[in-house]
Amino acid sequence: MDNKRWYDKEPTLSLAISLIKNSKLPLQLQCAELIKSRAIDLGITLKTNLLGAFNYVLNRWYDSSEQLTEAFDYLKEADDETRKQIAIEVIEFLEKSEKCCQ
Repeated sequence: MDNKRWYDKEPTLSLAISLIKNSKLPLQLQCAELIKSRAIDLGITLKTNLLGAFNYVLNRWYDSSEQLTEAFDYLKEADDETRKQIAIEVIEFLEKSEKCCQ
């Protein structure tokens, strides 16, 4: 039985998500905006599901922020290669943020 989360199946994506999770909220929100912006640039669109939105239970760490939830929805819609590409950009962004704030 495979109990991995959807983002743990690819190591680069898993690292990016872990780094986001361990960041402070303002940086998490910047990452969410980066993910959304890159996904849109790469032609990813979200499927709307209004009924699902009303029946949704918020129990994942990233559900505490609408921006993070939306960003992760964009990642879920992306193909594997696009997810990895965005994950690399997020990791690079977080590395630059860490260097500038030390």
